[in-house]
Amino acid sequence: MRASTPFACIVILLMPLAAVAAGPRQKVIFDCDLGGDIDDAFALSLLLSSPEFEVLGLVMDHGNTTRRGQVAARLLYEMGLEKQIPVVIGRATPAVVGEDTEIAGDSKQFLWGRGFESWKPASADAAGFLIENIRKYPGEVILFTVGPVCNIQDVLRRDPGALKQAKRVIAMFGSFTMGYGGPGTRPDAEWNVRADARAGQALLASGARLTLAGLDTTTMVKLREADRTRLLYRNSPLTDALCGLYILWRQEGAGPDPTLFDVVPVGMVLWPDLFTTRPAHVRVTEKGFTELVEGAPPNCEIGVTVQADELVKRTMNRYLEQNLMRPHVP
Repeated sequence: MRASTPFACIVILLMPLAAVAAGPRQKVIFDCDLGGDIDDAFALSLLLSSPEFEVLGLVMDHGNTTRRGQVAARLLYEMGLEKQIPVVIGRATPAVVGEDTEIAGDSKQFLWGRGFESWKPASADAAGFLIENIRKYPGEVILFTVGPVCNIQDVLRRDPGALKQAKRVIAMFGSFTMGYGGPGTRPDAEWNVRADARAGQALLASGARLTLAGLDTTTMVKLREADRTRLLYRNSPLTDALCGLYILWRQEGAGPDPTLFDVVPVGMVLWPDLFTTRPAHVRVTEKGFTELVEGAPPNCEIGVTVQADELVKRTMNRYLEQNLMRPHVP
């Protein structure tokens, strides 16, 4: 990451996080493919930096889930959260389920967790963990799923009614009126859908209270150089982890400005004033396209608009104002 602003000119004012709304914290579970695109790390960091949430667990999905779990475990350990939040390993999968045969390959970000032995992921299976916690707290848990939905399909196979017991299921999922290129482009087969289209079909048929943050509300949410520089100079365990993972992600040839796709579902809960949504009936094709079926009964809500600059501003405030770290032991 190239810093273009002199250190002496960077002034970061550390202020208390915004007061938590009255009442208990919102119970959440975060299902992700951490270590793939860099947006999972930024979304998880927003989740951990937000006192509104009680995080019941982090669940790794798709590809080499064990290596993803190592990254998650180290991230929690660096911030002293490893005893509070379990990391659960989902089923390992090929890159595109139904097309590829071998488990999805390595990632440069896995280097950050490689050899980490101070704490290990929980042994519980992902589907069992999700079912147990959603049914333990009926109507109380928000399930974020920001990767391919392989684990969600496993839940539905084992307990078809479980997702209906969630307060909401919010997914980074789909492409409705535009593609990865933003406004004016044709819808794409969005990766989280294409990687396991059958699982996506199961999610849309689940009957859960489902909100989809597709490319229509995610492609415009970028982290520019000025904000990356602020993270670099913040020098906290969380921001250091983000900067380290970002550099490893760049090593794979990615462009400089990451798109924060997976931040959007978390932002929808924290700051609903920044979004508009509408009811829709979405159909998932065998090739992973998400088609809007006009006139059919809605099976979800879809994100329509986002105030992208304000979302990034509020997200950055959370990263810079948090002070998560391991307790000092004399």
